[in-house]
Amino acid sequence: MSCGCKTSGDSAHSCGPKKTANGCENVDTCGNSYKLSVFDWLSNINNPAPNRCDFVEVRFKNDRKSFYKNVNNIPLHIGSVVTVESSPGHDVGVVSLTGELVKIQMKKKKFSEESVQKIYRLANQKDLEVWQEARKKEENVKIEARKIAHRLGLEMKITDVEYQGDASKVTFYYTADNRVDFRQLIKDYAGAFRTKIDMKQIGFRQEAAKVGGIGSCGRELCCSTWLTDFRSVNTNVARYQQLSINPQKLAGQCGKLKCCLNYELDSYLDALSNFPSSSTTLDTEKGRAFCIKIDVFKKKMWFAYVENSIAWYDFDIDLVKKLIAKNKRGEKTLPLEELKQPETSFASIDLIQENNVDRFEKKGRGNNKNRNQNRPNNNQNNQNQGQKKNNNRPERQERSERSDRPQKQERTQNQNPNNQQKQQKNNPQQKPQLEKVEAAADSSQADKKPNPNKKKFKKKFPPKKDNNA
Repeated sequence: MSCGCKTSGDSAHSCGPKKTANGCENVDTCGNSYKLSVFDWLSNINNPAPNRCDFVEVRFKNDRKSFYKNVNNIPLHIGSVVTVESSPGHDVGVVSLTGELVKIQMKKKKFSEESVQKIYRLANQKDLEVWQEARKKEENVKIEARKIAHRLGLEMKITDVEYQGDASKVTFYYTADNRVDFRQLIKDYAGAFRTKIDMKQIGFRQEAAKVGGIGSCGRELCCSTWLTDFRSVNTNVARYQQLSINPQKLAGQCGKLKCCLNYELDSYLDALSNFPSSSTTLDTEKGRAFCIKIDVFKKKMWFAYVENSIAWYDFDIDLVKKLIAKNKRGEKTLPLEELKQPETSFASIDLIQENNVDRFEKKGRGNNKNRNQNRPNNNQNNQNQGQKKNNNRPERQERSERSDRPQKQERTQNQNPNNQQKQQKNNPQQKPQLEKVEAAADSSQADKKPNPNKKKFKKKFPPKKDNNA
């Protein structure tokens, strides 16, 4: 038998070996099985047998719930699929709440115990098969119902369709701005679907609760998860919270103002009770000033002159109260420029490090430290080498002149091989001269090595010549 813990009461899911006497283990993890559910904080308390509560809460498709009486003392738990009394026939639902908390919920919703219907039995296999077949037809029936309403030219929208457990009745949930004439519509529906028709009008907020979705905050809609009562929300709520009247940002998926605007309204009203009125004007020596903006969190008010409303001046509410009291005595206050106090700068600490460029890099690496330590030494060595090169320029010139002489002699000897042989006979001392030149070149390379005893000087570059001057 199915536990019914799938979404919208779908009984196709089977617990198998996971089903126990305490219910299905997947009930706690199923998403819509706990849609608009109540937290049972009395579940761990064992009630005495004579004071046992016979009422249970049964959930049907989406957010529809009702209370039933267990007259046959059937062992029920959360997730049990039951067959309950209905008019006409019977309906199939899933138990969503048991125990003493059911009486508290009945009292909260003002549900009288006299009108409570009874539970017939646990749903058998035949009941589940009829229930599943009826649920599979709902989507096609909704599309066909919308076509019929559009053909009749009715200004309404079919939001959802719900079949009864025994498929003897179908309920159409619709939204409309004005009153709708259903006389011809119900005839066409009865002829097309061959069952009893029930029409129920719902509001736009209830429509969003049935359909569900994700809000701008990134979470599921409050109306489809836990919010059961829909209070009216007007534009004054946004004005109290200093929000811009932008319908695209303040409206939810239902097209109305968001319900969450009421959540923090009381806190804003308590904070604004200490503020002077937003229509306050100040009489200064330079002219009259009016209030432009209020900041509830900083407890400040911005004022500007009537003649020059571009320059704004912010003041604490304590100072504004003193200025208002001074105006009531008939005295004019100083100009706003002189009343403006210098702002004290606070050292802000970025705990999240959002503005730090290196926040993604791993700190404390040994290799990076060694590299950073070696960088200035390499620069110093390059500077020292450059300085020594500049100091050794005259020596290099002399050595280059000396080294050029044997090169010229070698070129002439290569051009005239006969002369080369003659010169070798006549000048037997040429080889030792070449060895001396090579030794001098080696000594010049040795002089180029940095000397640690020498002082370190910064390299100075001569100014560049401008060819266009």
